[in-house]
Amino acid sequence: MHQMMHNLSQEALKLTAELNGHYHTPEEIRELFSQLTGKPVDKAFAMFPPFYTDCGKNITVGKNVFINSGCRFQDQGGITIGDGVLIGHNVVLATLNHDIDPKKRSTLQPAPIVIGNNVWVGANATVVPGVTIGDGTIIAAGAVVTKDVPENVIVGGVPAKKIKINET
Repeated sequence: MHQMMHNLSQEALKLTAELNGHYHTPEEIRELFSQLTGKPVDKAFAMFPPFYTDCGKNITVGKNVFINSGCRFQDQGGITIGDGVLIGHNVVLATLNHDIDPKKRSTLQPAPIVIGNNVWVGANATVVPGVTIGDGTIIAAGAVVTKDVPENVIVGGVPAKKIKINET
């Protein structure tokens, strides 16, 4: 298992180095991201590199998704991104945690992140393992999302709390 994860991470490092190393057309970015995830991405998918991930194969993106520059996806626990999602600069999606017992600290605990449709994740936000974000929600810039977020709300802060209902 360790060797398989090592091989996947080496492939991800190679592909992200290519993605981030020089200019690519939008079509080339889609092709590289498809190779990274091992799945085709929608022709409306767009990304501004640089982009970083530790695996890549556990990322699934819907249609019409935009990922801005500087994002870091730790996807070993699985990341699912719905249709029409906007992800701001420097967003961190982290799906791995460590045991709180110091004797077991090296034990990894994966948990998936699921982002619904038409979600906007603001710049510098962090989403931790096991969080589901409902459709139509806005995550304010700089928020740290530690719990599930329902549909059609705006959350912000550290830890993120509901600011208001998104009535658009």
